[in-house]
Amino acid sequence: MTQPARPLSQLPVMGEPALQSYPAGTLYVVATPIGNVADITLRALHLLELADAVACEDTRNTSALFARFGLDKQMIAAHQHNEREVAEKIVARLHAGERIALVSDAGTPAVSDPGARIVDAVRNAGLRVIPLPGASAAIAALSASGLVNDQFHFVGFLPAKPKQRESALAELARMPATLVIYEAPHRIVDCVESLAATFPPGRQVVFARELTKMFEEIHRCPVSEALTWVKGDQHRQRGEFVVLVEGAPAETDAAEAEAERVLRILLEELPVKQAAALAAQISGGKKNALYEKALQIKSARDI
Repeated sequence: MTQPARPLSQLPVMGEPALQSYPAGTLYVVATPIGNVADITLRALHLLELADAVACEDTRNTSALFARFGLDKQMIAAHQHNEREVAEKIVARLHAGERIALVSDAGTPAVSDPGARIVDAVRNAGLRVIPLPGASAAIAALSASGLVNDQFHFVGFLPAKPKQRESALAELARMPATLVIYEAPHRIVDCVESLAATFPPGRQVVFARELTKMFEEIHRCPVSEALTWVKGDQHRQRGEFVVLVEGAPAETDAAEAEAERVLRILLEELPVKQAAALAAQISGGKKNALYEKALQIKSARDI
């Protein structure tokens, strides 16, 4: 006879976090949900209840999360503008034997979020840092992408200015690893236009939008179709994005990459036709192919 399922609260695993060690005088780097509050871990909840104080990116956001779980803790505002000063105070409190939790607004602290300077200061003071892993937008997007690659390169946020963004992408386009890019909704169209101007049209791109939230969307397509998809529905330009770009194939010719590098330099000073012809002479690349690439680059820069 099948036994009825017990409520989650009665399962033995619920008491497991309390049996573990949480040394004093330690900074705990705690991952929090990226959207769905149910993704918080049992260990994180236990530690947050145990902590003497919580250093957080925005006290309002963290207070709202804590209210969902009945947590009431002293909070220390620790954002990009005061991180160095706060780090000194945290180190002093850790020396006094306190347990301090470090969280960001969502996901894992110190990864494209404040926290790295605090962790660095604590380590430099000879104090212990313990990570409590959990939600990560980058890993969640990779796991659902279907891009088969043992390597990935975390880019984070690209430069906001078009020329700097394209220059960064031109370097990244040669990498065999899957590229992991974070992008804000107000810049997603600019980002995709730069991708179209830089990457081969057949390279696969994955858009992971609003991960773990009600309107989560994960879409994969060739770079050549990406801009049409993003502009096809205004809702696709809302929410936080993880953009994954397929890595360069192993057979990518280094000479081709060098030809494009030369072309981009020449386009800073010369017209398209002249730049393409000169790049072909310098690199030995195909003039027609370089001319088409120059038109793509020039079009993206003029937007």
